[in-house]
Amino acid sequence: MDTLQALEQRITDLEIKASFAEDTVEQLNQVVVRQQEQIDRLVRELVELRNRATAAEPDGMRGLRDELPPHY
Repeated sequence: MDTLQALEQRITDLEIKASFAEDTVEQLNQVVVRQQEQIDRLVRELVELRNRATAAEPDGMRGLRDELPPHY
């Protein structure tokens, strides 16, 4: 009888550990989803900034304001 109770306790402990593991995996999954959304948003912003920079200087030439003075 003691062996049966010990096995039941082990099964209960394993079920509890499995439940905590499932919760942890779900939390990590939510973090990954949020991070991917943030990465996607940052990539879109980067593309937009590159497009603005290209549109502002179509020839790729720098203006006098962008030039460093000779003593630098």
